[in-house]
Amino acid sequence: MTGRDRILGRIRAATGTGTGTGTGDAGVDAAYAALPRPYLRAHHDPAGHDIVALFAERAADYRAVVERVAAADLPAAVARVLTRRAADFHDRGRPSADGADNRPGTAQTRGFAVPEGLPPEWTAEVPPGAGLVRDAPPLPPARLDALAGVVTGCAVAIAETGTIVLDHGPGQGRRALTLVPDFHLVVVRAEQVAADLAEAFGRLDPGRPQTLISGPSATSDIELTRVEGVHGPRTLHVLLAG
Repeated sequence: MTGRDRILGRIRAATGTGTGTGTGDAGVDAAYAALPRPYLRAHHDPAGHDIVALFAERAADYRAVVERVAAADLPAAVARVLTRRAADFHDRGRPSADGADNRPGTAQTRGFAVPEGLPPEWTAEVPPGAGLVRDAPPLPPARLDALAGVVTGCAVAIAETGTIVLDHGPGQGRRALTLVPDFHLVVVRAEQVAADLAEAFGRLDPGRPQTLISGPSATSDIELTRVEGVHGPRTLHVLLAG
C-alpha cells in the first residue's frame, strides 16, 4: 500500500466515510498502532526523580516565593504569610482603580479574598487582624484591587515547567479572583505535582476552564525592561505542603 493510500485510509477511518483501500479501516488502525515508538515519553519519571523538589526549583526560577512545609504545619504557615503580607500592605498602601481611599490602615486595604470551597483548616490560625473576605457574592473588581491579596488552592502543578494550573473548582475561585489582587498565596499539595505537561493534562478535565500560572505576572518592553504585576499578581507565594 502506498503512502497516499495510507493517508486516505486514515482519513476515511477517522471520518467514517469509507472502508479503506484494500486493507480496511481496521488494517489501517492496526498498522498505525504497530508503528515503533522508541521516543522518551517523560523527561522526569517520578520513580527516579524527586518531582516535588523539581517543581519547587522551577517555580522559584520564575521568581515565585516557594516554601516547603509539612502538611501539619500548613495552617500556621498560611497565618504567618498572610499576617506578614497584611502588615506590609497596610504600612505602604496602594491606590485602587476606582480612586478609593487606600491610605495605610483604612478599611479598604484590609483582608484577603477567599474562594468558596477552600478547606477551612488551612486558614484556621489566621488572626482576625489579617482579615478573610469571602467571595460570595462575587466581589467587584475595585474591591478585589483594594485587598491585600488572595489565597487559593490549585488543581495540579507541573514539575518540569514550575507551572501551577487552576481549573477554578472548589477552593480556587473564579479567574478574576486570582488576577486582580496584587498578591496570590497558593497552596500546592505534594500529591498534586505532576512530572510534566502530558501527565498534568491527563489529570485535568478538558471541559473546565484552565489558568496556567508560571511565576508572578511579568512582561517586558522592546528594551527588555521587566515589569511585574501588569496582567496579574506582582507576588506569587507558594506553600508546597507534604
